[in-house]
Amino acid sequence: LDPEAVGVLPICLGKGTKLCDMLTDRDKTYQVVMRLGITTDTEDMTGTVLDTKEVNVSVEEVEQAILKFVGDIEQVPPMYSALKVNGKKLYELAREGKVIERKPRAITIHSIEMESITLPLVTMRVSCSKGTYIRSLCRDIGEALGCGACMEHLTRTRVGKFSIEHSLTLSKIEELLKIGELDQYIINIQQVFQSYPKIHTKAKHDKLVYNGNPIGFDNLLEHNISCDKTSPFCVYDSKDTFIGIFCYKEDKGKLYPEKMFFP
Repeated sequence: LDPEAVGVLPICLGKGTKLCDMLTDRDKTYQVVMRLGITTDTEDMTGTVLDTKEVNVSVEEVEQAILKFVGDIEQVPPMYSALKVNGKKLYELAREGKVIERKPRAITIHSIEMESITLPLVTMRVSCSKGTYIRSLCRDIGEALGCGACMEHLTRTRVGKFSIEHSLTLSKIEELLKIGELDQYIINIQQVFQSYPKIHTKAKHDKLVYNGNPIGFDNLLEHNISCDKTSPFCVYDSKDTFIGIFCYKEDKGKLYPEKMFFP
């Protein structure tokens, strides 16, 4: 998270570390405080101020400008980000005083809800796709309004299925560790995938999945798969041991391993 950001950060342990890329590859929701009239090099209030302007816009103009960013849009990522160019992270180049051209990336802003507008501050809730920089969204809104803007504060309230209401603070985790009660808050790997269809291999085909081989539907105990085959599957052996996540490849007519959690 950014220096001035707080909120939901899924932590993976043990075999669960294999989930890292799958958890970051999710839609997210943020509560953001945007300050109009100020632009900085980091696009938030931790950076060096580049310009200040009077905020001579109405609340209605602010609302109209913000809502134009809902939907599929392109966004230029900030220089102060971990994106790599020629093997070097952008923020490393930025700290060297270098600014390079960045290509816009396709993102989706699912929704923006205005929670309060007390100019020059605007508090809003943003639901967006992976790869969205909220700092850059503030920057672009400020440019659209002609007065500039940057991010003052950010709270990430949701990552995929994980919400801030069911999250633990670091101090609470330390407290639970001391009294030996943290285990009851750790989510089992299988719970993360509980929305995926569950299927089992026949006993004579268990070794196929143990070795990470693709399997056909004739290798399964479930003969009639009526669900959407484009969805990933949770594959178990005949003894109900969780093996991993498999995805169906229509051109091959088989399920191929995406993530293995066995043994």
